Amino acid sequence: MKVEKLLHMTGGAGDSSYAANSQNQGKVIQKIRPMMEEAIMEVYKNLLPEKMVVADLGCSSGPNTFLVLTEVVKIIGKQCKQMGLQLPEMLFFLNDLPGNDFNNIFQSLDSLEDSVRGDKDAATVPYFVAGLPGSFYDRLFPSHSVHLFHSSNSLHWLSQVPEGLESKGKYAPPNKENIYIAKTSANIVVKLYQDQFMRDFSLFLKQRFNELVLGGQMVLAFLGRKKKDVYNGELSSLWGLVSDSLNSMVLEGLVEEEKLDSFNLPFHAPSMDEAKAVIKSQGLFDIINFQMFELNWDPNDDSEDDFVFDNMQSGANSALCIRSVLEPMIASHFGAAIVDELFSRFAVHVAKHLVKEKTKFPIIVLCLKKKEQI
Repeated sequence: MKVEKLLHMTGGAGDSSYAANSQNQGKVIQKIRPMMEEAIMEVYKNLLPEKMVVADLGCSSGPNTFLVLTEVVKIIGKQCKQMGLQLPEMLFFLNDLPGNDFNNIFQSLDSLEDSVRGDKDAATVPYFVAGLPGSFYDRLFPSHSVHLFHSSNSLHWLSQVPEGLESKGKYAPPNKENIYIAKTSANIVVKLYQDQFMRDFSLFLKQRFNELVLGGQMVLAFLGRKKKDVYNGELSSLWGLVSDSLNSMVLEGLVEEEKLDSFNLPFHAPSMDEAKAVIKSQGLFDIINFQMFELNWDPNDDSEDDFVFDNMQSGANSALCIRSVLEPMIASHFGAAIVDELFSRFAVHVAKHLVKEKTKFPIIVLCLKKKEQI
């Protein structure tokens, strides 16, 4: 799988598009707003830059794309007005892989101004917006040029599917009938995924360390694992239901078994300990804040109850959400003809699962500050 070409959310504005099914990403951004506000103001008050550079890594497209930009401009404008500080010029970079629907972003720029200027208590901050296609596992900016990085719902995506998951000769693949870590996965599957995450996250930290100014910060949020059992994590349950749907189609001859055996997600949901271990081993950043919260699978369910009110509707809502994320990869590997049937079955599997357990998305959130001396 060529991840950089295939890993992008479903574009456009249709019913199965990411733009129409990205409510959870918006909830994450709103949830971490206090952390963002603290990071932005500490960076600004300590450095007082005339020009402030902020980058949103993994911006995708849709109603949430400008949410971080809007919040940053309002926070800076409000604080500068209250404290009598000089307004900086702000440059925002919106980054994602080249397959992202950047056209949709640029076409939406006209509506941005009303959102940014909606706070009467905030001073008018001059800002400029640029798109930046590329992988955040590569260098994206000149050295010491960025004041603040933000990334939500992106760092769980790996730079590649871990090597070693493919079948070798007459031997079955170690993750047969699964697309991610599952109860039936071989031990080596867990190690391969954890090692790939460690390499990728380490590289991400090194790249951002070189690009941040001294005193610069990062606010990151990504899917993680709350359960101790790595074989039974919350995301293992979710992807397991996709696997179940694909396996049922294999049994009916709708999907080739070899196709399923050769499909594994470039994804890993780490525990908090896994993520913290990488940060500490690199020694490049101080951990300012580190926490976890949860969101329901159904993006339209904001309740904190441990049960669902309508499991069939929640199954359908969850399926649309996951389809908006997986469809490009599924269509490329298995063919577009199976997509509707696959996610119809997946919706039923999710509905049945939610009756037994209302599993949630664990979200790891952290704020990191570039160390002054290494």
